[in-house]
Parts: sequence; C-alpha cells; structure tokens
Amino acid sequence: MAVLYLVATPIGNIEDITLRALRVLGEVDLIAAEDTRTTRKLLSHYDIHTGITSYHEHNRFAKQPALLSALAEGKDVAVVTDAGTPGVSDPGGDLARAALDEGHRVSPVPGPSAITAALAVSGVSIGQFLYLGFLPRRGPDRRRLLRPLADEERAIVLLETPHRLRAGLTDALETLGDRRVSVCRELTKVHEEVFRGTLSEALDHFHQPRGEFTLVIEGGRRGRRAGDVGQARELIERARAEGIGATESVRRVVRETGLPRREVYRLWVEGVG
Repeated sequence: MAVLYLVATPIGNIEDITLRALRVLGEVDLIAAEDTRTTRKLLSHYDIHTGITSYHEHNRFAKQPALLSALAEGKDVAVVTDAGTPGVSDPGGDLARAALDEGHRVSPVPGPSAITAALAVSGVSIGQFLYLGFLPRRGPDRRRLLRPLADEERAIVLLETPHRLRAGLTDALETLGDRRVSVCRELTKVHEEVFRGTLSEALDHFHQPRGEFTLVIEGGRRGRRAGDVGQARELIERARAEGIGATESVRRVVRETGLPRREVYRLWVEGVG
C-alpha cells in the first residue's frame, strides 16, 4: 500500500532534520512542497534528487486529484511545508484528510516545529496550551476570537506575520489584559530573538517587526477576576483623586491588574457616573 508521508523540515537551521526524514525524502516517488524553492535548497544540500511538485494554499484543489491518483497507483508521496511540520496551519492537512478518506495510509515523520520550540523557550508556565494558529486579518475578527479567552487559564499559542504583529499584540492586550508573553522571532535562524515580558512591553519593543513570529501568551490565573476588579476600582479612585485623566489611568490599571483594557475603561466610566 502506498503511503503519504508528512515530513517535518527545518524551521530555519538546515541542520535540524532527522535521519529518517532524509531517508524518506530520498526514497519516495514524489515530494509535494508548499515552497518548491525552499525545498529544492534543502534537497540540494543533502544531495537528494526526488521529483518535486508544488502544493500550496492557492493550488491545493487543482493539485489534490493528481496526488491522490499517484497514491492510488502505488506511489509513495511526501508532503513538506515551507518549514516545520505539515498538516498544522497549512494545506498539508487537507491532503492528509483526503488521502485517509480514500483509504490510503498516512504516516508522520516527526521533527522541527515552531510551536513546540516556542513553548520550550517561552519561560511561561505550560501545563496545557491552546493553539490558535494565525489570527484573523481584520481587527474586529481578531477581537471576536480573543474576547471569549479573557478567562482562559491555558497558555495561548499563536502565529503572526510581521506586518500584523503590532495589531495582534494590541488586540490581545485589549481583550486579555496585560499578560506575560514570549514573542519568538526567527527561531533557529541567524537573527533568532526571544522577547519575554508583558504584552504592553512587547508593543514597546517591536516597533518595526521583521521575520516570522510565534507567540506564547500566559494563561489567566484561577480566581483572578473578582480580586483584580476590586483592585482596579481602588486604583481608579486613587488616580481620579490625583487628577489623572482617563487614558493614563486606564493604562496604569491595565498594567497593574492585567485586566482587559475594555473592562478597565468600563469601570472608569461607571465611577464617573
């Protein structure tokens, strides 16, 4: 029976690939690659000459029948993403499900993953975590996704592009409060950076983001809300007595309590009334 292999490839450092992955890539009949240029560099580096075809977000529906036909003919196929493990936040998962539906064997070839690498170096307490993938492009959609997670006690892991990083951090700060976060940039690459701090500090740090980002946001504390709301009210009253305006008061209280900015602003307005 032919096999569809989901082969993990380096997320940056070309040396981060397993011996089994190299063997499988050399033995299969065809490699379906999200980015053929990146994959060709990898294959050339390890002197692998297997045939390669593109399979990505924009051609997956057109290419899927041919790949399934290859499996039906008894040909082994390897799927590789641009970097990391296929099937998570990339079109490799669609092909795997289609192959399973047609009765083909699907086998993982484990290896590098930006998600587990970021979790390992985050410095955030990890018991359980919630993976969100890439946040929606539009601000209202991002906030709609994040808002129900204000009381989420698990760590939150997400991916972000450089041109949306600041918007994502801003919306996370507004909806989740000023939690601790680890922002991992260009993991395993020459310019690798792991920033550890709060969401507001991350906003201050990343003015012109470049590279690929994986974020690990600290989970909420059990029983935090009631106590922090009371503390927030006290801090608001103190700020008002000192003549501090709404914007600066809200900023300080968010930083102190970790409550979402929207909720602190609501408490300020209630106090005014």
